[in-house]
Amino acid sequence: ARQDEALIRAVVRGHRWQDMLDSGQVASVQDLAAKEKMTTSYMARHLRLTLLAPDIVEAILAGRQPETMTLTSLWKVFPLEWAYQREQWGFPAVN
Repeated sequence: ARQDEALIRAVVRGHRWQDMLDSGQVASVQDLAAKEKMTTSYMARHLRLTLLAPDIVEAILAGRQPETMTLTSLWKVFPLEWAYQREQWGFPAVN
């Protein structure tokens, strides 16, 4: 296993920010971006990581993600359906 610290930080940050939005601590992505002193586009890239399949997130945290799965690759568009995410990065299908 090789943990990608930048990738892990980004996933964790995205989930923390999504939790702040979901809990009502901030009213919008724009408010959150202002609070965190980030651009909304930077924040949106992190928030999109919350759409990864749970097993893929577990693999990232454990350092078991494929070598092709980097933070740079995840900044690009990826499928929202978990089955297609697994297919794209070579994870086993889940029934």
